[in-house]
Amino acid sequence: MDNLFQTSLFAGVTVSLVAYLLGMLLKKKFKLAILNPLLISIVLTIIVLVVADVDYDTYNKGASYLSWFLTPARYALRYHSMSSGPCSRKYSSSRARTHGRRHNKSCDSACVVSAYGAFTRGLCHTASKSITTAIGMGVSEELGGYVTITVAVIVVTGVLGNILGEFVCKIFRITEPISKGLALGASSHAIGTAKAIEIGEIEGAMSSLAIAVAGILTVVFASVFANFY
Repeated sequence: MDNLFQTSLFAGVTVSLVAYLLGMLLKKKFKLAILNPLLISIVLTIIVLVVADVDYDTYNKGASYLSWFLTPARYALRYHSMSSGPCSRKYSSSRARTHGRRHNKSCDSACVVSAYGAFTRGLCHTASKSITTAIGMGVSEELGGYVTITVAVIVVTGVLGNILGEFVCKIFRITEPISKGLALGASSHAIGTAKAIEIGEIEGAMSSLAIAVAGILTVVFASVFANFY
């Protein structure tokens, strides 16, 4: 099996996509939050690599092609959530100006708490755990963290936000669509945004906005907090 991964350019991509497809089928069939397609695909891929005794670097040579689609997919997600149907009508520019300060304060708070919480534990590679992978990798490398650990923590944070985000909102009785969207986007980036879009279009739009704002602010706040440790 290891020879197959070494000789085939797309073996890693194939395993990843098939695992994700199985995850989607399980989620669609049982409709359980814990059956997150990304989480299922990670578990299944690990099982395949362990059983087939395939080295991660060998697998990654083929699977790395998927990373080329991260940026286009992120912008497509943002465009869809910001411009789709009822959202573009309900969330007008005047309303955006009205809530602008609240948006900024929410994203500011999320970024400060995330960065401060990570650095107080001495973990510079987790300071970017709540922002999108592309930005998080750059922040981690700039601050001297382990990029591989950063990516893993970002994925775990996103999956947990996707699974538990709606449940947490119910516990704290958060019903305002804008608040839900900002919370999911600022804390669990693109994976959380996917859940926000499932909840509603306004939630998805606000979550997409929070991703961009939180990414920029985290770059600034992480650099500031890093000077104290």
